[in-house]
Amino acid sequence: MAPSVFAPNLLAGKSALVTGGGSGIGAGIARLFAQHGAKVALVGRTAQKLEATAAAITASGGVATVHPCDVRDFPALEKAFDDAASANGGLDVLVNSAAGNFLAPAATLSANGFRAVVDIDLCGTFNACRAAFAHLSKRGGSIVSITATQADVPTPLQCHAGAAKAGIAKLTRDLALEWGKLGIRVMAVAPGPIEDTEGMSRLAPGDAADKLKSRVPLGRYGTIDEIAGATLFLVSPAGAYVTGATLLMDGGTSLLGPGPFLEMMGG
Repeated sequence: MAPSVFAPNLLAGKSALVTGGGSGIGAGIARLFAQHGAKVALVGRTAQKLEATAAAITASGGVATVHPCDVRDFPALEKAFDDAASANGGLDVLVNSAAGNFLAPAATLSANGFRAVVDIDLCGTFNACRAAFAHLSKRGGSIVSITATQADVPTPLQCHAGAAKAGIAKLTRDLALEWGKLGIRVMAVAPGPIEDTEGMSRLAPGDAADKLKSRVPLGRYGTIDEIAGATLFLVSPAGAYVTGATLLMDGGTSLLGPGPFLEMMGG
């Protein structure tokens, strides 16, 4: 990981929980939070991935606990939040990074396939927010959901993900409005193409990755560290007056509309 551009220990004394914390963007956020002094709880379906991320954090002097569960299982998720809060002295920050996706034409996408993505992305995000509420309402705190540009940009083969991400954007604004007086800030980050993530390996495999990269206005993919840094800003004192907002981080790709994706897929 590149050196942080932030002052050290922005999250000293804080407790954070990251869903999807075993790999990709979620793991990157967890590592950066730990570097800044937060005690981090990792939630995800694969214990081995969570344990690997936790081991990296503890090896660097941080504190991490592992809570394997599925964000679609609310009772199990609620227990994970309770256990994490008990272990780490409460909860101050939630990051929703658990997600599922695949390429599928709408004409052949099954009802179960559509439902699976909505259940993980949208319902899972709500479940985590709801499970966090009992803890965040005690002393305030922050929620950041990792969404995607499909929420606003029509994207081929992505109607299921787009619907879920659009729901997360609306959920973010509604919760920010309802929970603001309790000192709970609710935000989102919408990454575009980010290198070294499972999402990009699925959505832009092989030569398609180079085609998409050539159309990004900034001329490159983003990095996990950049998304983690933006998330740190939002939950830190520097972002204390931000709520209800979605921060777009896509290198300008969405300025071109669906064009890059249509070209990438031969449209």
